[in-house]
Amino acid sequence: MNEVRVLAKQTLVYGFGTIVPRFLNYGILTFLYTRIFDKGEYGIVTELYAWMVFLLIILTYGMETGFFRFSQNKENYEKVYSTALISLFTSSLLFVILVFVFIKPVSTLLKYSENPEYIKMFAAIVAIDAFAAIPFARLRKDNKPVIFSLIKILNVIFTIIAVVFLLFIAPDIYQRSNGWFSKVYDPEYGVGYVFLANLIGSSATLILLLPYIIKIKPVFRRDIWIKMVSYSFPLMIAGLGGAVNEALDKIILRRMAANGDGLEVLGEYGAGYKIAVLMSLFIQMFRFAAEPFFFERAKSTGAKETYAFVMKFFVISMIVVYLVINLYIAGFSLIIGELFRSSVIVVPIVSMGYLLYGIYMNHSIWYKLNDLTKYGIYITFTGAAVTILINVIFIPAYGYMASAWAHIASYGSMIILSFILAEKHFKIEYRMKELIPYFILAGMIVIFSRIFKYPGLIAEIAINTVLIVLFIIFAQYRDHFLTVFFKKSYK
Repeated sequence: MNEVRVLAKQTLVYGFGTIVPRFLNYGILTFLYTRIFDKGEYGIVTELYAWMVFLLIILTYGMETGFFRFSQNKENYEKVYSTALISLFTSSLLFVILVFVFIKPVSTLLKYSENPEYIKMFAAIVAIDAFAAIPFARLRKDNKPVIFSLIKILNVIFTIIAVVFLLFIAPDIYQRSNGWFSKVYDPEYGVGYVFLANLIGSSATLILLLPYIIKIKPVFRRDIWIKMVSYSFPLMIAGLGGAVNEALDKIILRRMAANGDGLEVLGEYGAGYKIAVLMSLFIQMFRFAAEPFFFERAKSTGAKETYAFVMKFFVISMIVVYLVINLYIAGFSLIIGELFRSSVIVVPIVSMGYLLYGIYMNHSIWYKLNDLTKYGIYITFTGAAVTILINVIFIPAYGYMASAWAHIASYGSMIILSFILAEKHFKIEYRMKELIPYFILAGMIVIFSRIFKYPGLIAEIAINTVLIVLFIIFAQYRDHFLTVFFKKSYK
């Protein structure tokens, strides 16, 4: 199917803007952080970036998807873009002002009263990233994935350069300096320089996006804005439910961990979680390409068949990614410091949770296409309730393992509810039962890799590689998996 190959190519290109920078982030920054910070310090990084998940959803309030929805009319394209841009600029600026004015109560509430400057920098980072969401959305809409990817990659490169300078080069300069540098640099500031480096990276990104911001004629159409907000607000509420599923476990874990310091437990869990999040990067890379793809083909003949076809090959592809992450865990675990490696036990669980989230993300197109975004609220808040219950009830007894399993339970419940609701409003024959053997086979392979005693690392890599190849052969035999991508036609 040509459309699926087009989507696959776009996904690969967007991957350079999603996977490459995240790999740089995890492969370099996580590598460094988990070696120079202790568990408690890394716990600070983990928790504040968990808060970022919530804040970005609130500050973008679904306008990315709203922009895709209302920019389909070419006559209103520039007006929709300008209106969304002005809206996000105003709300982001207001957010920063409020945080700075009420910094004492905010930092106290978040338990960072001794370091309120962390919160100030963090607020600025979130505000810049939220505002930048619309220029990035325009690049996706205009089919400019190369520019999109390049800017995303440069963002991480600037951040890495800042981190290396602030945490590795600057201390040496400080030791040899008796001038102005010794007055502006504090070698004991530690984790604070993580947020400063991120602020530098976000600011550099905003500068790179300026050509797509200042070249427009500023127009704010109140009627368009009301339509966009009415459409997007339910998506924001639904997004908050999704944020609960993704990030609330870190916030709860710090406050409910029964054994040891909450920040230390969170730091350990956060390190293992970083490896599992590699799965979500591939999901996100697909989403960037799929969202405009789905909207553009909504009125095409055979759109439902295309969506079902995409779902099947998305699931098979993501299971292959799941196997790669979990069968080569000996290599991926080197990303995090030795002090944190006991947490890799959560990787198969959390990464499977993200795979289930990817299925839900694919399926959720039914309510976005039909302006039934209120159902997104019902679904995601059901998942959020499951997340909260499992974390609150089981963290005291099982620690971060409860948080890991909550991801599977939450996203699984969302999939079930989404399929139930779609039956009445936009039914698509996905034939999900045909995909069950893939999950069973993948599960058996991962369990085998955990219980089998490999004679050595080379044998482990060789055997696990054979297992992945066998899975792909199985997929090719059942569904012509490779044929779709490597032949000019598919029947």
